[in-house]
Amino acid sequence: MSARNLLWDAAKKCFAIGLIGITVRDRYVSIAAVRGASMSPSLNPLVDEASSSRRPISDDYVFVEKFCLEKYGFSHGDVVIFTSPTDHKERHIKRIIGLPGDWVGISHIDDVIRVPEGHCWVEGDNLASSFDSRSLGPIPLGLVRGRVTHVVWPPSRIGRVERKIGHQSVHSY
Repeated sequence: MSARNLLWDAAKKCFAIGLIGITVRDRYVSIAAVRGASMSPSLNPLVDEASSSRRPISDDYVFVEKFCLEKYGFSHGDVVIFTSPTDHKERHIKRIIGLPGDWVGISHIDDVIRVPEGHCWVEGDNLASSFDSRSLGPIPLGLVRGRVTHVVWPPSRIGRVERKIGHQSVHSY
């Protein structure tokens, strides 16, 4: 076999592996970096610095499963990654507080809102530094890109991401 044939075979194999990898990442599972402190303490726990400012010591990397997207199989307390409705280049990771038809209490304005069909209400665990549905409004379910299930990096934090009901009052009817 000539060197040219060997290179051509290697290129075809790399291309095929790349296509398979992209398909798996887009349709089934992926890894995402968590930036900022909006999901602390569940993700990116805060630490005290000598300057008395609290910030994450490092970014968590999380496992994102996408099987939930087939029938929008979400539950209250799931942590999801979604595309920002105001900037398609931004991704956010927040916890689902309300699903379609739920009434969600919004503490900072002492009001209640009903989550419309085809939408969800999301909030960060750290309300003081979270840009979420309180600012963006209900998030279309079509913008949700997957459910966060596990922290995979750093090694000291490897484990399951707990599904927990948030601090808001939610009523389903």
